[in-house]
Amino acid sequence: MFDMDGVLVDSEEYIFEAARLMFAEHGVQVKPEDALPFVGTGENSYIGGIGSANGFEVEIVRDKARTYQLYDEITRGKLKSLPGTESFIRQCRECGLKMAVASSADRVKIEINLREIGLPSDTFDTIVSGEEVERKKPFPDIYLLAAEKLGVPIAQCLVVEDAVSGVAAAKAAGAKCLALTTSFPAEKLAGADKITASLEIGLDEVM
Repeated sequence: MFDMDGVLVDSEEYIFEAARLMFAEHGVQVKPEDALPFVGTGENSYIGGIGSANGFEVEIVRDKARTYQLYDEITRGKLKSLPGTESFIRQCRECGLKMAVASSADRVKIEINLREIGLPSDTFDTIVSGEEVERKKPFPDIYLLAAEKLGVPIAQCLVVEDAVSGVAAAKAAGAKCLALTTSFPAEKLAGADKITASLEIGLDEVM
């Protein structure tokens, strides 16, 4: 089970830029550090948290829709899969493993990202978005739902994560967790079963 941002693709700078542009349209100037506490928690929390940090009351439906519109525009032709992603996924498929994307992001952002990095949705057996669970990471709900949709016991699942909240969610669910240091240093991800720099590690090293 793959998280998306920081695992399959690094889109944090682009979602922040889209949010920054959205807030600027409301006359609010935001800084990258405003976003850090909300990385990996879903766009409602991300946009709402940045707004709160700047004394701006977000209208989430309106402001999130505008942020995604801007995100779609600024990411075209710019997003690339992270090192080792395509090879790792190919190895999983060749081994007959079931695969899921389980991201706190909304489905629209997941679809944009997969489209831009050349991994169509049907690469995966199921996709679970943050819209499908009420409690976002660090709660385990999204990974429990993904395991249910895959028809695989959670204890037999490997979660690939990059965020502190995601590692906590994976372990709370009862899954094994491989953490990538793409977004946080290794010491912040100490709860994971294995920590590595990228998916270039290869499947053999984590099985």
